[in-house]
Formats: sequence, C-alpha cells, structure tokens
Amino acid sequence: VQLKTKHSRIRRVDVESAEEMYAASQIYFPDADAGILCAAVADYRPETVADKKIKREKEEELTLHLQATQDIAAKPTRDIAAHLGEMKKQHPGKVLVGFALETNNEQQNAEGKLERKNFDFIVLNSLNDAGAGFRHDTNKISIIDRKGRTDYPLKPKTEVAQDIIDRLVATL
Repeated sequence: VQLKTKHSRIRRVDVESAEEMYAASQIYFPDADAGILCAAVADYRPETVADKKIKREKEEELTLHLQATQDIAAKPTRDIAAHLGEMKKQHPGKVLVGFALETNNEQQNAEGKLERKNFDFIVLNSLNDAGAGFRHDTNKISIIDRKGRTDYPLKPKTEVAQDIIDRLVATL
C-alpha cells in the first residue's frame, strides 16, 4: 500500500512476499510490545515462480495446482502467526492479536485459531453481515479472548480500528 504511518511510535516495515514478512517478523517482534497480525498471507506458494508475465495464448486456460504434482509443486508458506505465538512464550508481556475471517462455524474456528496461534485475542470478521467486510467502509466485528466474546455493532472501519486498539491497550 501507499499509505503512510502517522504515529512516531509505530514502526512499519514494508514487505512484498510471505517469506519477507516472515523474516521481518522474526527480526522485529522481539523488540515490540505487541503484534497486530492483520495481513492475509497466502497459505501456499508455487515452488517455481515465473520470471516474467505469463501472456495469454489464444483462449487457452492456465491451471495452477496448489498441491504437489510433477508439473507444479506447491509449498506451504511459513505460518507467521504460529511462529510469533511460539516466540511470545519466551517473551512474557508481549501481546499478539490475530484476525479471523469466517463464513461458517465462526466462533469455533476463531477460538481454535486463538489457541493454536497463542493469540491474546482474535478479531472475528464475518462475511454474513450486510454492510460488513470487503467493499464497505463499515464493519461488524467480535473480539474473542480466553474469557469470552465481545460483539460490536456495525460502524465505520476507523471506529472498528479504535475498538481494536482500545482492547490492545487494555491487554498490555
């Protein structure tokens, strides 16, 4: 993105790939008070990457299989959240915030991710609410921690961000 970081106490590190993000997180997380893991990192990457644009040839279809085959072998990207959750065990006092976008079994899936990744809390986004999520300037979230769930009404995304920061500050 081309957005600028507006607060002098926030360190922003720009990356372009999941591997770069993993490396940066390993370098900077030990010195951070908190990590807000809001990027949607792809779970798989192709083993081979084209060195130039793949041009359309006539009306042929191109299929990319994200599973191991003889033609294209997919490799899982490193699980950045899980690695930081493990690092957090050696760094008491750090807060780790995760996000979950769910369409079914929302509560169960978010709670499972909270535990597996060792988050302090997780922000649950639902695609089942009108006016929330993608293509809207509003969102409706729930924040889940080990004590329970807090639901928030539909509101502008800037106010949603403030709700998340307020919870983070209360957790620190």
